[in-house]
Amino acid sequence: MTDDEVLAEFRAADALLEGHFILSSGLHSPIFLQKMRIFEDPARTARVCGALAAAIRAAFGPVDMVVSPAIGGIIPGYETARALGCKAVFVERAEGEFQLRRGFVIPAGARLVMVEDIVTTGLSSRECIAAIRRHPGELLGAACIVDRSNGTAEIGVPLLALARLDVPAYRADALPPALAAIPAVKPGSRAA
Repeated sequence: MTDDEVLAEFRAADALLEGHFILSSGLHSPIFLQKMRIFEDPARTARVCGALAAAIRAAFGPVDMVVSPAIGGIIPGYETARALGCKAVFVERAEGEFQLRRGFVIPAGARLVMVEDIVTTGLSSRECIAAIRRHPGELLGAACIVDRSNGTAEIGVPLLALARLDVPAYRADALPPALAAIPAVKPGSRAA
């Protein structure tokens, strides 16, 4: 799937929004990708995550397990794992950090890929990777549906993106005048 084909899926799902948005990272942007509009459609999710699984297989070879950060990564992680024919688990926040819970185990020798929905600054990816590294298993790399940083987010492992975008994001004190003139909305789920 090309960048244009991924964006076409977002447009068709009314998931590519324009305006003034406060991202989960706390940064402001004129573009917001409402990924849950993709994930509400199982056929669209299967198409996008199937393409991500094919790219993962080509880049990393066989995979035994996908690990994703809760909440945003659970659906794409599960669906990508389904397409890869492997297990899917997720980490969630407990005591201020991502942890495996619910009886999830990463076995020694398991070949792992961290799967994320959208990467902007890479914070949740880095936190998820730190949690993964506290367990045995071989972390091959990471993958996401969209890399909003266009390859600039450092997460500590190779990051494979189904689509890379160069979408501007600004600190609240450095907004361009045209964006500052539009009321900001925060459609994401994480507190800044």
